[in-house]
Amino acid sequence: MSLLSWNLHGNGKSIKDGEVVKPDERLAWPLTIGVGVQHIAAMFGATFLVPIITGFPPSTTLFFSGIGTLIFLALTKNMVPSYLGSSFAFLAPIAAAQASGGMAVALGGVLVTGVILALVGLLINAIGIGWVNWLLPPIVTGSIVMIIGLNLAGAANNNFKAAPVTAIITLAAVAIIGAVSKGFLGRISIFGGIIVGYAFAATQGDINFDGVK
Repeated sequence: MSLLSWNLHGNGKSIKDGEVVKPDERLAWPLTIGVGVQHIAAMFGATFLVPIITGFPPSTTLFFSGIGTLIFLALTKNMVPSYLGSSFAFLAPIAAAQASGGMAVALGGVLVTGVILALVGLLINAIGIGWVNWLLPPIVTGSIVMIIGLNLAGAANNNFKAAPVTAIITLAAVAIIGAVSKGFLGRISIFGGIIVGYAFAATQGDINFDGVK
């Protein structure tokens, strides 16, 4: 499959029960763009949150996130629809590195980790992924993800305290849209919640563009 070529899934407007849109397929362009916008909105906050927590430059993070995503899509020939954003798994190691050696040590650790990950990728490509599944069974990877989520609870709590009413309305909007809406609208409930939350925040005067002027 070429990099920018997808087959239309069914009629492009609906997905039957039990069906999935495969990596080489797409919906009608308006629906595809809608899902893509939701994916961007969901990743944008996370990609910005990690550098804010760690003290890294957000602009540099976004730049290399985009470069990494383009390289990834080119290498996989667009067969794995994914965006390479900031990894929350690095938060604890970066904090420890900064505490002991400062920003330079933390950045060096990230660079070395990237090289190691690239080497692991080459090894998997050469001999397969079976050894990874043996070394990291679901109980291990699941526990790691849970620990990462618990470590982020403090940041989520701080954001909630900053604007509790907006946070509750946004969460409620996501839940209601996802539960009540059928079809495509229910699939973009996160994007719908972002719109509702942003609109409410604007009415409260909580939108501030000073940081980007």
